[in-house]
Amino acid sequence: MSNPSTAPDSAVIHIPEWEHNTTSRNEIGKSANNTTSAGHRTNLRSKLDIWMPPQRRYIGLRRRTFMIIALCVIIALLALIIGLAVGLTKRSSTQNLPLPSDTQSFTGDLTYYGTGLGACGVTSTDSDHIVSISHYIFDAASSGSDPNQNPLCGRYIRAARYDEQVGARRSVDLKVVDRCVGCQPTDLDTSTAVFESLAAIASGRVDVTWAWLPAAATGN
Repeated sequence: MSNPSTAPDSAVIHIPEWEHNTTSRNEIGKSANNTTSAGHRTNLRSKLDIWMPPQRRYIGLRRRTFMIIALCVIIALLALIIGLAVGLTKRSSTQNLPLPSDTQSFTGDLTYYGTGLGACGVTSTDSDHIVSISHYIFDAASSGSDPNQNPLCGRYIRAARYDEQVGARRSVDLKVVDRCVGCQPTDLDTSTAVFESLAAIASGRVDVTWAWLPAAATGN
């Protein structure tokens, strides 16, 4: 018969020594991190108390209230500065565009496209004297979300070039009815009839010189 005092106790769980060590190291690490974070917060608070003693009043306000208001003012100023910077950038980018306010002549590429319903809400045919201007100019002059209300819609452009077919310079007045996505700022996209009056249709793309006509001269 076995001695009860020497029988193994099934209720006792023996944890390996390495697990004790790992647990101890984790607890020590967490404690050290917490101590370090608390130390940093204490140091920051101490420095703040030196520069801004909590017992003092700042323009009649408690320190916490003053700091909240000051932070809000700083954020508002930053937002204002960013807004002004964006506005100046947009303004400078539009200053170099050939808008109607610029009375000089411009040189770009002349192409033609299949006409139809344009961005100005006007339906044109291939025989109409119309023009699609660059999206850069069209969008810069936009006054809202409705492209039909764009102030450039209905304005006139006089396009001219030396026509090699006849050995003479020709010009034509064109009405703005559309927005050309693939055009650079000084490019023009016209109907086939207009293109044929300035160059051979087989050319596809030629140079052109153009300028805005005064609104009073065209009744716009």
